[in-house]
Amino acid sequence: MCGIAGIFHRETAKPVDPARVRGMTDVLAHRGPDGSGVWTGSGVGLGHRRLAILDPTPAGAQPMALDMLTIVFNGEIYNFQEVRAELSIAGHRFHTDCDTEVILHAYRRWGPACLDRFNGMFAFALHDAADNSLFLARDRFGVKPLFWTELSDGALLFASELKGMLAHPLVRPMPDATAIDDYLAFGYVPDDACIVAGVHKLPAGHHMLVRRGMALPRPQRWYQLSFADRATGSAATLADELDARLRDAVRSRMVADVPLGAFLSGGVDSSGVVAIMAEASAHAVRTCSIGFDEADHDETRYARLVAERFATDHRARTVAAADFGLIDTLVAAYDEPFADASALPTYRVCELARETVTVALSGDGADEAFAGYRRHAFQAAEERVRGLIPDRWREPIFGRLGAAYPKLSRAPQFLRAKSTLQSLGRSGAEAYATSVGITAHGDRHALYAPGFVAALAGHRAEDRYVRTMAEAPARDAIDRAQYADMQIWLPGDILTKVDRASMAVSLEAREPLLDHRLVEFAARLPASMRLHRGQGKWLLKKALARRLPDDILYRRKMGFVTPISAWFRGPLAGEARRIGEGSTLAATGWFDAGRLQQISEAHRSGREDHGRLLWQLLMLEKSLTRLFGAGG
Repeated sequence: MCGIAGIFHRETAKPVDPARVRGMTDVLAHRGPDGSGVWTGSGVGLGHRRLAILDPTPAGAQPMALDMLTIVFNGEIYNFQEVRAELSIAGHRFHTDCDTEVILHAYRRWGPACLDRFNGMFAFALHDAADNSLFLARDRFGVKPLFWTELSDGALLFASELKGMLAHPLVRPMPDATAIDDYLAFGYVPDDACIVAGVHKLPAGHHMLVRRGMALPRPQRWYQLSFADRATGSAATLADELDARLRDAVRSRMVADVPLGAFLSGGVDSSGVVAIMAEASAHAVRTCSIGFDEADHDETRYARLVAERFATDHRARTVAAADFGLIDTLVAAYDEPFADASALPTYRVCELARETVTVALSGDGADEAFAGYRRHAFQAAEERVRGLIPDRWREPIFGRLGAAYPKLSRAPQFLRAKSTLQSLGRSGAEAYATSVGITAHGDRHALYAPGFVAALAGHRAEDRYVRTMAEAPARDAIDRAQYADMQIWLPGDILTKVDRASMAVSLEAREPLLDHRLVEFAARLPASMRLHRGQGKWLLKKALARRLPDDILYRRKMGFVTPISAWFRGPLAGEARRIGEGSTLAATGWFDAGRLQQISEAHRSGREDHGRLLWQLLMLEKSLTRLFGAGG
């Protein structure tokens, strides 16, 4: 795992100052504390920060060259030995034991098509002096990030993190209004947007081949996950196949020349990964978990149960549920505003893991691949109702009922019908786009000043979900919802959260449940084997039942929960007051100052719950101040 950055002059081969490239990589030192390197050629400069995992000798250092090819690479190719063997048979000769050299040889033999052969997480830039080109590529699901932009002098700039881009003096940051709307809708800036206008993220499963003297191309999709096909076979047969795929995915990610362990929350996914690791390891697996000092938010007893079951070398640490002292640390790590509050405990568990290991396996990705979120069950149930009532009746009836029904957020669950009625009044895609969000379209626009609404020019964050679901290679509603999650939510929220938190402490996190062969298998399963009678991850749990007890498999999903609503009535009440009365947000002129004050006061008094929105606004303010200075 590493940090990469570089400059490529597209029009003419202007010389690249190595100090500029070094300045971009220096701010990425946390991603690679074990070494650094800069290479410059005709009109190009590549920089690298190294976190040594495979072949930690100097032979594995980057930038790495092979004849006319030079590469900087962030990530891991888990099947590099198999690809290397294939290339060796074809006459290629290798001088290191690392996967970076395999990418170079694979590109020399197959060009961009080499990506299809790789099983891994990666973002890399490869310069070919023979045809004056730069090839940028990102892995299938977006585990590893890659930002790029075109400078005023025509150069292409790229880096692993936004801070690497901003280290170049010709990047003059200005905020993007549509990205702010996206952030307030979802709590993160999606992969097809960036908080800094003119900066882009190479989308997951895309590459871009830039040739000097030619027009800048659009990124090209090289990988497409499909939910259109269906596997056949009994549940027992498919569970056996799933078990084999799980074993292969986990074991392939246990290869490292440095200490390796796993995150263990006590949930289904991380417990399954640890169980398979224990089977494959001759030594006790190193595991770690974070607990909270409030019982309602603590699940360490489940992690301890799994650790004892598989005799792991387990370490746990209790942190304060009110761990908001990390806020400024997270703002610095994420660059763009990021409001998933589970980033706080994620950072702490990465910090704990890094004390004893350099690589940690996680359970991320299973909820997206196997329909594990509650919203998937709600979407399936609502779609059944939609199928029973013609649209011309359903939409006006449920729309009026939803508008008239009171919002009873503190009432018992069975009385909180407003959101369900409103969802049934919408199309399935519109309803799902709303369900994955934090702040609804109408609520956002109530926050905005008229000038900011005009700057949005009709942009609506939810449209990307509606569009993605409409275009999904899928058969039914759950397929379409999962496909959209894999394209938008997974890279934008989950993988961003883990990458920045782990890299901030120089830890490599690996996601075996995002092995593309495993995800493709899940996408082919009948929907009823992913979501069965309201039970998500049904076949995954069936496959893991031979290893894990029922009180791990079927307990209520908890996850990393942070009590942010209570914070803004207690230790962060002053921040809530400041947002309402005199924050940087009000000074931008983008927001209705009166509405900000109403939200702040209503929350602090206990009349209404705006905890998540206040958290979004706080993280937005701090990010804008850091990136653009006071006043945006």
